[in-house]
Amino acid sequence: MNRPEPPTDPELPRGVALAWGIAAHPQRGPKRELSIERIVETAIEIADAEGLAAVSMSKVATALGFTTMSLYRYVTSKDDLVLLMQEGASLPTPPSESVERDWRAGVTAWVLAMRSTYREHPWLVDIPISGAPITPNSLQIVDWFLHEVRELPLSDGEKMSALLLLTAYVRATSAQERDLSAAGADRTDVSGSAAFAALAELVTPERFPSLSPLFAAGGYVPPPEEVEEDVDTDFTFGLERILDGLQYHLDRTAAAGTAAPAGVTGSAEAQPRASEPPAEEDPMLVLPRDAKVRDAAKARKEAEQKVREAEKALREARKRERDAVKQAREREQHAREKEQQARQKAARQS
Repeated sequence: MNRPEPPTDPELPRGVALAWGIAAHPQRGPKRELSIERIVETAIEIADAEGLAAVSMSKVATALGFTTMSLYRYVTSKDDLVLLMQEGASLPTPPSESVERDWRAGVTAWVLAMRSTYREHPWLVDIPISGAPITPNSLQIVDWFLHEVRELPLSDGEKMSALLLLTAYVRATSAQERDLSAAGADRTDVSGSAAFAALAELVTPERFPSLSPLFAAGGYVPPPEEVEEDVDTDFTFGLERILDGLQYHLDRTAAAGTAAPAGVTGSAEAQPRASEPPAEEDPMLVLPRDAKVRDAAKARKEAEQKVREAEKALREARKRERDAVKQAREREQHAREKEQQARQKAARQS
């Protein structure tokens, strides 16, 4: 009887394996003069100077003084190179275990570190998101965030949702900041200060009753010398509101009867007094933890998807019907014209 073959170890994609340092090294090629680290560092330098679109295997090879084929012995595709660039540019510096601070200060420090990385390497926002982090540095970033919220009475899913919300905020605002900075450097850009000065005469109270006072007071666009400060103010405002929302959720959960661990305090308004009945539960904050509610929500989403698919099928059927009617009328018109031509021909022959 044939013995069953032993299970094979799961394989990581080569780019990911390179990031973890467990990929096989090339057996041939230039020795000691070229390395994955040098390739990635050079690619990052090109991206920092010219943007991600400027990075190519041939350009990196030229900068290093090697042939393109030499690079492919180390990094087998540009996709792998971009992944390694992202990994190399994302170097988190988690705080020491001896640092004591509340969750809000810790999360703020984490967010500002992510923003600093995007500012240092603006091209990072141009890399498409292809899935959950699986490289060591990116997982270290996740680990750092979970360390900062370890005391909060949140489920694992809620913690990951908070991480996703904050990373999306940092990424979006960093992309916006990068694009606005580039636009400000372009003297021909239509959104520059000269264009807004010209618009001042067009944004009238009659047409824009709510916007015009803000526009006239100079609050719509900050002066050029205050742009950087204004960007920081906007970023801080948005971050504080996100954290306020998370604190609100914690306060309402605590008021509904979930005891918060030491170190997590809610607002005075949210904490019920001993002489008062417990606050009424907010179903939108408490019930989603229930498995039946999640199942019901999933069923609703599936039903909504079916409705959208049915509506799409209906639109397509109506379009086919209109096309069929149009073609039938064209055939009828063509038949009438052909019949008329035949009658005219018969009349001439008679």
